[in-house]
Amino acid sequence: MKIAVCPGSFDPITMGHLDIITRASALFDRVIVLISINVAKKTAFTLAEREALTAKAVAHLPNVEVDSFDGLLVEYVRARQATVIVRGLRAMSDFEYEFQMALANKRLNPEAETMFLTTAAENMYLSSSLVKQIAGFGGNITGLVPACIQPEIEARFANPSR
Repeated sequence: MKIAVCPGSFDPITMGHLDIITRASALFDRVIVLISINVAKKTAFTLAEREALTAKAVAHLPNVEVDSFDGLLVEYVRARQATVIVRGLRAMSDFEYEFQMALANKRLNPEAETMFLTTAAENMYLSSSLVKQIAGFGGNITGLVPACIQPEIEARFANPSR
């Protein structure tokens, strides 16, 4: 069984993320969407909220599961017997960082490969930060996030104290 891990902070999951996850689910027997804890990022949603939103967004994909982990990605990959780390690329600016991470991960876990998938053209500009900025000003995020979680995202930014 070919298992892939698709890591990220998913704060919140966007249509760009969902594009990559959906395409990975067609390539692998199982895809684990791994919500990582990045202490360098201030998140709008708690870890539990990000897990719930992501699980709702991928519920239609039967071979996709959602998990979280606070530690080295390669250790999680090894523990879950995954062989591939799937990373999405939007633009060349993403590549340098992702390439550096792929080389570091390969050094730490030679059995794990990193696979880069480029997002669909309509999602190249899309990021969680952009979604949060638009929602924070009351803008329309339709089409930027999965419709099934849009009300929850809008509610968070309508009432930021939650």
